[in-house]
Amino acid sequence: MSIPSGLVRQHALTLCFCLSAASACGSSDGGLSSTATAGGSAGEFGSLTAGAGSLAGQGGTNAAGTGAGGSSAGSPAGSAGVSSGSSAGAGNAGYTSSSAGNVGSAGSAGNVGSAGSAGNVGSAGAGSTTSTAHFSFFVTSLEAIRRESKNQNGYGGNLGGLAGADAICTRIAEAAVPGSGAKGWRAFLSTSTVNAIERIGTGPWYDRNDKLVASDRAGLLQERPSGSTTVNDLPNELGVPNRAGSGTGMDDNHDTITGSNTQGKWDGGGTCSDWTSATGSDGPRVGHSWPAQSGKSWIEAHTAPGCEPSVALVQTGGGTGNGIGNGGGYGGFYCFALKP
Repeated sequence: MSIPSGLVRQHALTLCFCLSAASACGSSDGGLSSTATAGGSAGEFGSLTAGAGSLAGQGGTNAAGTGAGGSSAGSPAGSAGVSSGSSAGAGNAGYTSSSAGNVGSAGSAGNVGSAGSAGNVGSAGAGSTTSTAHFSFFVTSLEAIRRESKNQNGYGGNLGGLAGADAICTRIAEAAVPGSGAKGWRAFLSTSTVNAIERIGTGPWYDRNDKLVASDRAGLLQERPSGSTTVNDLPNELGVPNRAGSGTGMDDNHDTITGSNTQGKWDGGGTCSDWTSATGSDGPRVGHSWPAQSGKSWIEAHTAPGCEPSVALVQTGGGTGNGIGNGGGYGGFYCFALKP
């Protein structure tokens, strides 16, 4: 049977319209449309969608192609892989095609949609872990003191006063555990008008390894803090026991400046002009970050030789000269956070 040329032109125009604006085409005489149900608009090709987190990206669904005189449904598109975790796993949507059905014959079936590629397993979300969640105490490491002071011999007794010392604690904490600088850090230092124990909050305090240092102030005011066994070698901001700070495990760096007596209060001794001077022989009181022959108290063991910047990691007894670290140390100090 012959087909009038006008009818052929009509079907050709219908096909052209469907291919260029598939969203407007449901089914037509001889035309086969495909629709994507994965979140994209319908069109000649199934849309590519990303399944974020645990959501699956679905492939495009191939609709039935209706031809004059019959219809044939396309095979369903393959489902995209499911992505777990926080990373987005993009499932590849099905690829479908639309071809014009011959007049009087069934429309060609759409291609089977390709299965979406399985999304990569999401990486663990960033955030605090059990080793840093309660981070609220540390001994300033030699590395940090040198970095902050920009001097291989450290600050000596000039820390910029209590405000400057607190700022040093904050910067060191933030560098060690990003975000922890907001906890409100205080240096455990007394001046002629301020007592160290009264400026550090009420506890509890934990080291970088989430080990309890002390539950409250009463727990601090002992020869060694009342927490876990780590108090016998108080760790630095990296969680490394201070005696092992340089990697040998035998550093003679126990002297830690406090300007305080065993009750955490100023007792009239030197404070390097309330932590603003790096000269002179009137050294401050020091405690021991780990028990040494010259004293076991973490707050007050003896007096440093002076206020000048110095680093001494070899046992020299009480030390000579005016260096703040000459008795075995580097002018390090303790830092406590107001918010565990």
